Amino acid sequence: MKALVAGFLIMAATAFAASGVYDFTLDALNGTPTPLASFKGKVLLMVNVASQCGYTPQYEGLQALYTKYKDKGLVIAGFPANNFGGQEPGTNQEIGAFCRSKYGVTFPMFSKISVKGGDQAPLYKFLTDKVSQTGGEIQWNFTKFLVDRNGKVIARFEPDVEPLSKELVSAVEAALK
Repeated sequence: MKALVAGFLIMAATAFAASGVYDFTLDALNGTPTPLASFKGKVLLMVNVASQCGYTPQYEGLQALYTKYKDKGLVIAGFPANNFGGQEPGTNQEIGAFCRSKYGVTFPMFSKISVKGGDQAPLYKFLTDKVSQTGGEIQWNFTKFLVDRNGKVIARFEPDVEPLSKELVSAVEAALK
């Protein structure tokens, strides 16, 4: 009987294939479960972030981008991750305090997750699925995924692409139309 139940659970788990980012719920920094479906109809820029990284100053550009386009439907979602060189060692509370005090971050921030490896968060398994046009393992902090108003991932930007770069801003503006 146990084998039958275990087999059923495995089949059920493999049968669930996310069709978009709206299928996921993650905890906000304060621990509140937040369905990404609450952002339906918005354009999302999802970013794995870290407080002690050479790219950490990108928080400033992310906040500027959010401030400029939030009223047009842009949501930036920050996902702290400690996968690269221990560059996000803090607690959720410490991460939130750092982001607010150092960079004035007002966009949604989520609880610390893993973006690669054996404990990779299901959302990031979906985002990096190699069969998608934006797939492939996350190489470093501040990798950005642009999601259209229907929850479909439409672009990926590597860490060296600045939030206010022409390339990223043009993609955001096109998605907002």
